[in-house]
Amino acid sequence: MSADVSLGATPNLPVSEIEVFDDPCPQRDYLVELSCPEFTCLCPVTGQPDFASLEINYVPRQLCVELKSLKLYLWSFRDRGAFHEAVVNEILDHLQAKLNPRRMTVRGVFRVRGGITTTVTASTGTPTDENLSSPK
Repeated sequence: MSADVSLGATPNLPVSEIEVFDDPCPQRDYLVELSCPEFTCLCPVTGQPDFASLEINYVPRQLCVELKSLKLYLWSFRDRGAFHEAVVNEILDHLQAKLNPRRMTVRGVFRVRGGITTTVTASTGTPTDENLSSPK
């Protein structure tokens, strides 16, 4: 195999915009659960990479998130320094503004750093025990 053979189309780069599509079942409430087990960002203090599992759950109103654009959007955090709390809330704010879902929760479970695991959960609407509780 030649070294200049591309296995895919043009390389994808991180993006700051998320694409959406029309909800195929707007007459019904249903839960969309998305998981990104390999989310990365940088510690704003040390510049070291932070690794997390990111969960995004939402009930669409009129729009749904297009998954490839979400992947490229999340990739944009890889080279940015940000505190865990800021990352989770920024993702929630951006998705909320783009989708206007009935409900949404973004949860980041950040791997051990200095002996401490951090979990940040942010939700739209009124917080409830259900969307702010840790998994059983």
